[in-house]
Amino acid sequence: PRSTLFPYTTLFRSDRRGRKEGKVVEILERANTTLVGRLYRERGYQWVVAENKRISQDILVPDHQDLGAANGNVVMVEISEQPTRHAPPVGKVTKVLGNYADPGMEIEIALRKHNLPNEFAADVVAQARKLPKGVLKKDLGGDREDIRDLPLVTIDGEDARDFDDAVYCQPEGRGFRLWVAIADVSHYVQPGSPLDVSALERGTSVYFPRRVIPMLPEELSNGLCSLNPEVDRLCMVCEMEISSFGNIKKHRFYPAVMHSKARLTYNQVWDWLEAGAAPAEKAWVMPHLQDLYKLFKVLLKARGKRGAIDFETVETKMLFDEHDKIERIVATSRNDAHRLIEECMLAANVCASGFLRKKKHPALYRVHEGPTPRNSRLCRSYSPSSASSS
Repeated sequence: PRSTLFPYTTLFRSDRRGRKEGKVVEILERANTTLVGRLYRERGYQWVVAENKRISQDILVPDHQDLGAANGNVVMVEISEQPTRHAPPVGKVTKVLGNYADPGMEIEIALRKHNLPNEFAADVVAQARKLPKGVLKKDLGGDREDIRDLPLVTIDGEDARDFDDAVYCQPEGRGFRLWVAIADVSHYVQPGSPLDVSALERGTSVYFPRRVIPMLPEELSNGLCSLNPEVDRLCMVCEMEISSFGNIKKHRFYPAVMHSKARLTYNQVWDWLEAGAAPAEKAWVMPHLQDLYKLFKVLLKARGKRGAIDFETVETKMLFDEHDKIERIVATSRNDAHRLIEECMLAANVCASGFLRKKKHPALYRVHEGPTPRNSRLCRSYSPSSASSS
């Protein structure tokens, strides 16, 4: 093939083994213009060693371009002269982050090493500050339903700061009616707005130990779009009718306003379910949790009959000392309160998938490869029926 830039120059050829090889004829854009690394100084020279191990060349830093960084400091360096065949790259320090052993330095390095946006632009901050502190009366018009009387609760980990979903279920005939509510972010983040453009760039929140880089400013991530207890919140609801065999007979989606009645944790809920009672101030929630647990068992049994595999993995948790350094890493175990919420979310996601397919709306799906013959045999060996019979 011939280059479109140089139509009379052959760029590729084959070596003795038939492999294609070529040469770079022009550099159009540099992938790295700023780097994070450690500055070293010795015998009148100073240079930065990049934290990114794929950057094999050190960046030379002239004396007057170091911002007073000390030997061994972690710095941000801007490359002013890219490397050539005969000369290393040259740069200047634009920010001194501190000592390598400083608390939280690992996170600071990771943010810059992976180019994670950790500061919001001025127009995003300005738009977020203009948002109301709570739900306004004008937000409740149109087809938005009022479900503030439902005893919806959130169930998350002890260290969770934002609460994305709330659940409630009640027996209905021989089956159940399940409500799954999630925060209505779309009401506040309009297409094309600074908030929307910023969220699209970030894609998701990034979770570090003891620190979160949110996709949305705190006014939304921890405020209006977090289903905090005892406050009104706008939400999107999936309301499902589920049979006693775990089949979803009907479902509907609608915007609503809700009022979370409690912020619960997985360990709390599981301790109460095991004991059959909750503390006096939370005694009112026990019947609702027991109904949820009954529904969980029904959904789990139905999933087993479908042949779904339940992968149980050991998760870990980092424990830190007073200097924000990792003291030790311990294993954490999941309990049925975790699985209860997972089953509720799975049920709502199945409904969402069916809704999109029925409406022929384009959507992204993750399709797993089919099992290999060996895995198929293993799945049959450990099917629910064989497990129960053994």
